[in-house]
Amino acid sequence: MSKSCKGLAGELVKCLSESDCMKVQNRSFRECVREQSPAISTECAGLRETYLFCKRGQVDMRSRIRGNKGY
Repeated sequence: MSKSCKGLAGELVKCLSESDCMKVQNRSFRECVREQSPAISTECAGLRETYLFCKRGQVDMRSRIRGNKGY
């Protein structure tokens, strides 16, 4: 269960490293993850939301019994 979000995390890192936030504006990864403006694409924002939902599912007791849906 601890590795069920690993694929999403890898894709999120890849997406953000190719975004304008990191390439053009030279911001750190942490700043870009928290960014809400158009500096990151809608794809990266969607990946971020999906990743956070996956991590939240790891601590939800109902999901822990059934298992996280994963990626």
